Amino acid sequence: MNISSRRGFIKTAAAASFVAASGAGARTAAAEEKTTTGPAFDHLHSPAPLPFDAKNLRGLSEKLIQSHWENNYGGAIKALNALRGRLVQALNDPTSPPYVYTGLKREQLLRTGSVVLHEAYFGNLGGSGKPDADVRTRIAGSFGTFDAWESEFRKIGQGLGGGSGWAVLGFNRRLKVLENYWMADHATGPIDTTPVLVMDMYEHAYAMDYGAAAAKYIDAYFANINWELVASRL
Repeated sequence: MNISSRRGFIKTAAAASFVAASGAGARTAAAEEKTTTGPAFDHLHSPAPLPFDAKNLRGLSEKLIQSHWENNYGGAIKALNALRGRLVQALNDPTSPPYVYTGLKREQLLRTGSVVLHEAYFGNLGGSGKPDADVRTRIAGSFGTFDAWESEFRKIGQGLGGGSGWAVLGFNRRLKVLENYWMADHATGPIDTTPVLVMDMYEHAYAMDYGAAAAKYIDAYFANINWELVASRL
C-alpha cells in the first residue's frame, strides 16, 4: 500500500469511527430520553384508612362500608398500580401500537378518578350531618339558599339511582362559584374544579343495605356528612 492509499484508508477509517461513535451517542441519548422513571411512571398508591369507625355510622352498615372500602376502593388502587407497570411495558415496547397505549391511558384515567373520588367520599363521612351556620351561608352564596343547594344535590343523586356515577358539589376555580355536578363515571369531572362534597351513587355504595332504594341511601348519606371536613375543603 503506497503512502497516498494509506492516508486515504486512515481518513476513511477515522470517518467511519466518528459516524459509529455519533450513532452510539445518539442511541444513548435517545435511550436516556425514553427512560421511564419518576412518579409519573412508578408511583404506587396506598389505601387511605377510613377516617371514622364504620360501626358508628347511622343507616350505613359496617359490612357495607368495609366492603365498599376494601373491594371497590381497594380494587381501584390495585388496578391503578398494576396499570402503571403495563404502561411502562407498552411504552418501551416498539411493537406496541399507539392505540393499545391510549387504551391503557384511558383505563388509568378511570382508575385514578375512582381512587380520588372514593377518598373524597369516605373523607366527607363520619360526621353529625348537621352543617353549621357558616357552611350554610357559604353554600347559600352560590345557590341562593342552602335548601336550594340540597334539593338539587339530592335530585342529581336520585337521578343516578339504579345506575352509576357521582353527585359532586365542587368549587369551580375558573368561574369562582360552587356548583353541583352530575358525573356518569370516574372520568367526567368538570375541568379546574375542586370536589367539596362527594356522594357515590354506584349501586355498590348502597345496594347491600337498601337494595334499589337509592333515596333511602341518600337520606343516610346526609345523616353522616362530616361538615367540618367540607368546610376545610371550602
